[in-house]
Amino acid sequence: MAVMFPQLPLYVIAIICGILSFLVTRLSMPKIIKKLEKANIVGKDIHKSWKPIVAEMGGFGILFGFIIGIFAGIGMHSILTFPLCIVLIVILLVGIIGIADDLLVLSSKEKLFLLFLAGIPLIWAAPPEVGILYLIAIPIAVSIGANLTNMLAGLNGIEAGLGIIALGSLTISCIILGKYDVTIISMSMLGALIAFLHFNKYPAKIFPGDTGTLIIGATIVAIAFIGRVKLIAFIVLIPNIIDAALKFYSAGVMERQQFKPTQLDDEGRLVRPETGFKSLIRFILRKPIKEEHAVKIIWAIGIIFGIIGILIALSMPGFAENETIEDIMYIKEFFYTLG
Repeated sequence: MAVMFPQLPLYVIAIICGILSFLVTRLSMPKIIKKLEKANIVGKDIHKSWKPIVAEMGGFGILFGFIIGIFAGIGMHSILTFPLCIVLIVILLVGIIGIADDLLVLSSKEKLFLLFLAGIPLIWAAPPEVGILYLIAIPIAVSIGANLTNMLAGLNGIEAGLGIIALGSLTISCIILGKYDVTIISMSMLGALIAFLHFNKYPAKIFPGDTGTLIIGATIVAIAFIGRVKLIAFIVLIPNIIDAALKFYSAGVMERQQFKPTQLDDEGRLVRPETGFKSLIRFILRKPIKEEHAVKIIWAIGIIFGIIGILIALSMPGFAENETIEDIMYIKEFFYTLG
């Protein structure tokens, strides 16, 4: 006998999905950390003087929470089954590529090509009657977006924190514009990332690995195309775009094995190398600072662009047509007249 859910408002479903993904990731991470350590899937945290050994591939927990959140959304709103299943397939494929990259170390070209293939199913969620160039642009954007969130990485909490800021801004923007369907996607990833940050913030107990960083960018791109908020998605990704531009300008396409890591001084502060590629992190390290402070500066930059994205949503035509906003304004006027 099929379980029948009452038809809840989409924003309520999105909140439930976010809470479920948060709980699943939060509760599963301690066990995942132990399993990864037991399997020796670990790495050295080179940005600390005592060089602790930390579990890697924490993206498993993010992916697990996201899957449960999306399944809940499908169960509570069957009309959205097709687009949510498409997004789930894409994120699962991107996650598998991240796992392969963490274990096998794929080249940049291999990763770009595989991510392009992973983004192809998203074409079936595109609006009707769009041109071939638009359709081709979707998997290209998935490949680029996933790599952008994968490149600005390496410090405790930086990837998860920026992902939370970007997806939080996108969620608020979609609510402002009345695009509640895509908030199920954004909240499912947002809840998982918030839970993961508890274990990934300084001093990290686990790293996300490419398994975690790639799916953040892919989710943002999926929301951009399905919710038709591509401009806002572009804006919230500007810190990642700046970082990638600095790296490509200074060093072209480099494999991770060629990267010279950020160094530490005698006081345990981050110091940028005298030679090597440029990046957003190294731009901030014009003077030595502690790792947690560098991460907070990057987060602050992300928050600035997140706010810009929300302001743009407020200026879009869909804002004035949002029934929820109209209701809020009506209630505000009602209480104003009472005074």
